[in-house]
Amino acid sequence: MRWILFALVWLGILVRPVSAQVVPSISPQPIASESAEVASTSGIVEKKVEEKRDLTQPTIEVKSKLERVLEENPPGELSWYNFLQVAVARAVKNGVPVNTVVLVLLFPLVVAIVTAARHLVGVRGVGILTPALLSVAFLATGIWAGVLLFLVILLVTVVARTALRKLKLQYLPRVSLLLWIVSGGVFVTLLLASTVGFDQLVTVGIFPILILMLLAETFIDIQQGRSGNEARDLILQTFLLAMIASLLLGWELVQTAVLMNPEAIFLGVGVFDIFMGRYTGLRLSEYLMYRGLVRGDEEEE
Repeated sequence: MRWILFALVWLGILVRPVSAQVVPSISPQPIASESAEVASTSGIVEKKVEEKRDLTQPTIEVKSKLERVLEENPPGELSWYNFLQVAVARAVKNGVPVNTVVLVLLFPLVVAIVTAARHLVGVRGVGILTPALLSVAFLATGIWAGVLLFLVILLVTVVARTALRKLKLQYLPRVSLLLWIVSGGVFVTLLLASTVGFDQLVTVGIFPILILMLLAETFIDIQQGRSGNEARDLILQTFLLAMIASLLLGWELVQTAVLMNPEAIFLGVGVFDIFMGRYTGLRLSEYLMYRGLVRGDEEEE
């Protein structure tokens, strides 16, 4: 038993210096490599943050700006006039991305603006949801990248629709084949953009691309059910509505306002929709078109 204890003690004395020598000689290299890797990774992250600064992406800069607004303007105690602001602050504190909250609260405002443009002004467009979704896609891609993808999809759908007429396919298989061609056109566009160094288009996520591709079916239906000039007018006016809504969503002043006064904006949109729904008069475009007749009727009275 003594010999066993003596051997264990002697073995411990022999092993301790070896471990002390091995650890210092090996440890600096992983630490150096890890620090270099972290530095390079942080550089890549900072570059990506600089490239993508839109509201649809949960980037560090966008989140820090909006979260700073909440930190600098605490809602205070819960009351009837700040209940929504307290709910927003609590949701963000519980882990809900602040940019997601802003988009959810601003989306009804975008829809209301599109509705007012159609119902009160008389702007023609493809429904209400299509311009609103296009505005979110343009916000995510950037104006120029979104316009380019939009034009590519329109061009591909027009050319493919003309070429597929000779096949005499049924409606659903024909739409499926058109979307297949649109997917190929989008891929070729991304490939060319990566070749020429159009980084704004290369870094676009799948979310806005899918929106634009899915809306291609709507554009196809418009081209099939209407004349060429009417279809072009509808698509152009839808595009302009989406551009205006996208600029509104990307406006930092509006984003800050919806965080500081969510009750006024969110509930005000609902009240505006009710009053707008009760309006039964002439649209602005109709009034301008028939103002001669209106003046004549007023003079006769």
